Amino acid sequence: MRRLAIVLSLLLLTGTLPAAAEAKVRKGPGGLAFYTPPKPLPAGKHGALIWARKLSGAAALKGGAGNRLLLYRSASASGKPVAVSGTLTVPKGRAPKGGWPVISWAHGTTGIADQCAPSRQGSEAIVNYANPLLQRWLKAGYAVVRTDYEGLGTPGAHPYLIGRSEGHSVLDAVRAARKADTRLGKRVVLAGHSQGGQSVLWAASLAPKYTPDLKVRGTVALAPASHLAEQSTAISALHSPSGLSGLVAMILRGVDVGRPSVGVSGLLSERAAALYPQTLTQCLGALASPSSFGGIAPADLLRQGADLQPLVSALSQLDDPEDLRIRTPVQIQQGTADQTVYKLFTDPLVDEYKRHGIKVTYKTYEGVTHGGAVTDARSAADATKYIRARFR
Repeated sequence: MRRLAIVLSLLLLTGTLPAAAEAKVRKGPGGLAFYTPPKPLPAGKHGALIWARKLSGAAALKGGAGNRLLLYRSASASGKPVAVSGTLTVPKGRAPKGGWPVISWAHGTTGIADQCAPSRQGSEAIVNYANPLLQRWLKAGYAVVRTDYEGLGTPGAHPYLIGRSEGHSVLDAVRAARKADTRLGKRVVLAGHSQGGQSVLWAASLAPKYTPDLKVRGTVALAPASHLAEQSTAISALHSPSGLSGLVAMILRGVDVGRPSVGVSGLLSERAAALYPQTLTQCLGALASPSSFGGIAPADLLRQGADLQPLVSALSQLDDPEDLRIRTPVQIQQGTADQTVYKLFTDPLVDEYKRHGIKVTYKTYEGVTHGGAVTDARSAADATKYIRARFR
């Protein structure tokens, strides 16, 4: 008996006692069946864990003590219960007092179709460029939670760039992860890139009322999408075929999901209308190709004479983060050579936040492209430094 007590004490000291770390949760089914929730959804509040299972392969992060695939309850933009998938990776070693600090990562654009969910794509995921940075944070002692967002992998259409839905998914992923592994603490930093940068700004604004149990210490938004309403009126000046048209088509689909009354399909040109169904079946790379929307100039996506005011209004209300009120510190990072999220629009976003009294830090990087906001050594170091300071 004394020997058993000694062994248990050693396990507790080294943090390797599984029963102390993982709550008893329902094991999810294998394969793609994992993403189909039971009907009706199990009772519970938003952030309740539906089920989980171990995650391995290309979708798992390296350098941690283990990866888990999660399915959890969240709330759609309208507030209705919905199931969302995501992943959890914990650092190696023993959790500090108060539990592992948590980084809730929001990924950049992948697409709207189910197969575009990062946890399903594995080695083909176009978001894997962020893995070195996320693994750097794991090594620093932070648990990493990654949402797929509503409708990516799970039933229903993904409400692309609909801020309230994304914010809910980002925050509820942390709640669910804390139920899957009791070593996770309440201290959270929100971090994301591009679509994810916009997502975490929304999450930061929603957190005080939506998840008051979480202690959001700060937000890092890397090249966040903003001013979409303004940009929608500028596409008429872009007359050359461009992969940008694939992104615009997805934004239009997002409005279609979030505000059907706008009647997006009636605004499309004949060529764009013929390709529009692909937004629900193809990922970003295919949509941006010359055989799809990439073969159309942005100016030719909408029919001549269409009344765009309802669309512009919807984008402003559903997507744009510039009028948000955020109580916690924010750091925004932007490359000057970004041809997807232009510095031209990020500069006024920062100015607007300052006018709103938001504590915002702005970092810019000469010659850095869109993806470089994540992969550039200077930007990655600044994001890591900021997170470290917020967790002190």
